[in-house]
Amino acid sequence: MELQVLTGNEVSATVELGVEEGGDRLDAFLADQLEELSRSRIQKLIAQGQVVVNGATCDSKKVLVQMGDRITVTIPDAEPLDLQPEHIPLDVLFEDGELLIVNKPAGTLVNALLWHCQTPSGTSTLSGIGGTQRPGIVHRLDKDTTGAIAIAKTDRAHLHLQQQFHAKTARREYWGVVYGAPKTEQGTIEAPIGRHRVDRQRMAIVPEAEGGRRAVTHWRIQERLGNYTWMNFELETGRTHQIRVHTAHLGLPIVGDPLYSSAHSIGVNLAGQALHAWRLRLLHPVSGEAIEAVAQPPASFETLLEVLRRRELRR
Repeated sequence: MELQVLTGNEVSATVELGVEEGGDRLDAFLADQLEELSRSRIQKLIAQGQVVVNGATCDSKKVLVQMGDRITVTIPDAEPLDLQPEHIPLDVLFEDGELLIVNKPAGTLVNALLWHCQTPSGTSTLSGIGGTQRPGIVHRLDKDTTGAIAIAKTDRAHLHLQQQFHAKTARREYWGVVYGAPKTEQGTIEAPIGRHRVDRQRMAIVPEAEGGRRAVTHWRIQERLGNYTWMNFELETGRTHQIRVHTAHLGLPIVGDPLYSSAHSIGVNLAGQALHAWRLRLLHPVSGEAIEAVAQPPASFETLLEVLRRRELRR
């Protein structure tokens, strides 16, 4: 199967896919391959006639893709943004004309990016492939998760980086503080994730036969802190809320998580859940140079660790 992604009238990337990729619904298949595009945006592109299967425009998101299909997705120029640039300082870990990596704080990021990446005339220098709400953003970090995130300044960088995340040559590692104490020092969580059947704001463990998608998280312990544990996570897949869902499934919810964790009084005012993308490794989209960006955790994360250490010393 061959997937082509077009911007304007030029072929920008080609991804060769194996036999095992056949049989998925069109929108689910494209969402899996184009991680920088949300499933709702892909469905909109299909409805707009921007997706062609075997030379024919496809207007149904429910079409099943088959081995040997040729799929072309045209991503139109980004629409004008309603969002306004805001002069919010950014912790820049790497930057050149193609790529920007920042240490994302909890909360929204786009307004600060628009300010940082604007020309003297006020126009944005960010890639438009991510659409009007996510210009330049190649991969997802939950709103209240902090840490290293890559932003593409050009369309060619955007597509090259998207290929890296799909091929798993770009790697992400996270630190998280969970409530509970694992019995072993390291392990792997492999459980499919899908939309919660009742609460559509949440994800859940859902069998693949019922729409769940394969999800794999590797973990190891950084430090045991009594009834809490500081853990390191490495993602093999990149599902929405993956670490948060997987740890909750093990009975080890992330501290401060408003969706998947019960309240535990810890005496620390966290900016979001205690989950931080501390390291991002990828290849520069033009030079091929290996880049490792290390992001320091926010002060509230460090404070949480100190509070838990002092609490453990008093036991």
